[in-house]
Amino acid sequence: MPDVRLATPTGRWILLATVLGSGVAMLDATIVNVALPRIATSLHANMAGLQWTVNAYTLTLAGFILLGGSLGDRYGRRKVFVIGVVWFALASLLCGLAQDISMLVAARALQGVGGALLTPGSLAIIQASFSSDDRPRAVGAWSGLGGVAGAIGPFLGGWLVESAGWRWVFLLNLPLAAVVVAVTLRHVPESVDPDARGSFDILGAVLAALTLAGTTYALTEAPEGNVSSAVIGAAAALGLAAAVAFVYVERARGKGRHIGVIRRHGKDGAEKAAPQPMLPLSIFGSRQFTAVNIVTFVVYGGMGVMFFLFVLNLQVVSGFSAIAAGSAMLPVTVLMLLLSSRSGALAQRIGPRKPMTVGLVLAAGGMLLASRVGKDASYLVDVLPAIVIFGLGLAAMVAPLTATVLATADVRHAGVASGVNNAVARAAGLLSVAAIPPLAGLTGDAYNDPAAFSDGFHKAMVICSVMLLGGAVLSFFTVRDDALRTCPDGQVPDPKFNCAVGAPPLEPEPEKPVPATSSP
Repeated sequence: MPDVRLATPTGRWILLATVLGSGVAMLDATIVNVALPRIATSLHANMAGLQWTVNAYTLTLAGFILLGGSLGDRYGRRKVFVIGVVWFALASLLCGLAQDISMLVAARALQGVGGALLTPGSLAIIQASFSSDDRPRAVGAWSGLGGVAGAIGPFLGGWLVESAGWRWVFLLNLPLAAVVVAVTLRHVPESVDPDARGSFDILGAVLAALTLAGTTYALTEAPEGNVSSAVIGAAAALGLAAAVAFVYVERARGKGRHIGVIRRHGKDGAEKAAPQPMLPLSIFGSRQFTAVNIVTFVVYGGMGVMFFLFVLNLQVVSGFSAIAAGSAMLPVTVLMLLLSSRSGALAQRIGPRKPMTVGLVLAAGGMLLASRVGKDASYLVDVLPAIVIFGLGLAAMVAPLTATVLATADVRHAGVASGVNNAVARAAGLLSVAAIPPLAGLTGDAYNDPAAFSDGFHKAMVICSVMLLGGAVLSFFTVRDDALRTCPDGQVPDPKFNCAVGAPPLEPEPEKPVPATSSP
């Protein structure tokens, strides 16, 4: 049984390793956007190149994050976590050494694979290591300190860009990763899931990645006109075919069947277990779970574009420095850290429908105010009011959304449900960042033309605010007030952590009766 106490030296070392490990990935997710204008100038990238700089990471992270959690459960959470941190660091080195935008995009895709290995592992290590009495406090500390990492990321990115150059945005990960690996190997106990059995759904993960890759490529490159229509059509067809195959494979594996694989027997003659589905489609049997994930897709799609374009707009159009632009979004993180737990508690009392609806209306209003941020904008007069309203909306909406996701799935499937919701949010951001900027006219060298960028930014924010209002309508008509009181297993979920802005947080698997642990 896990028996580490938070107040002990071992407990503090475990918390340091997991917070710093997940913090490295969180920093990278927020810090890179600040460096995009300098990256574009240095590597002669167009808007599509900047979209791919963000999306290559999100693509592989979203495609493999569920598989990463399964690998940790089977082969050891500490082992896979360390592999993920080292992988992430080496990919960061390649990013820092990139000589052209193609090399940077490829390295960012490799970074996403590392993130998919380490992100689920950090919270799973806490779940498997700490005693039941201390686990909520440990998760809360992990959440709060991780939120601090997300808050300082843009400011740190701006400082690095201006003082040392954009490459250090990536190279900074190397010393941080070295500390994480050293602390983890020395102080973190290994743990596995004794009930994990069956082979891995590698085919499902590959098909998911191909679905996102083909669709994203078609959406990003079609407006640029640099690729033939035949190639665009082939990419779109690949994405569609992979999506159909993915649904077929996951449905069949959910019924316990192999797909195109002959059953083999081990040396003892025993039949090998069938691969477990990466995405058990039966989880969508709950209408509430399906509805909340549709809301997630619409909302996080709009949010992804906001976070991608807003910092760019402040630098390209408003003339903000990298530090000032990076710090502009800080109130959003602060408000979520301060208010998310309270909005979650409110949702427990009155139901999630009203907080989600009101929160999305507020966030949409903040986006509309942000669309007015143009040339010679003042931070206090033009930027801050929009960001505060946007942040208040997110703080009211995200915690109830996360709790509803967990409430509408069986408690034993909490980890899967949360992982699915996290992947849906990341896929939404990926596809929206690929599609909406070109739709708003942000193509080619638009970042070199402040007037053109300002016009495109305004259109994109209007589109995104409509998406959030659509999410508010969906929430009002599809989410029940009693969603948190009618859990399938009769238990109300209690996600004991604040919610990230990049995607809803991952909830660890429910506690097993006798998890296997061993000393480091």
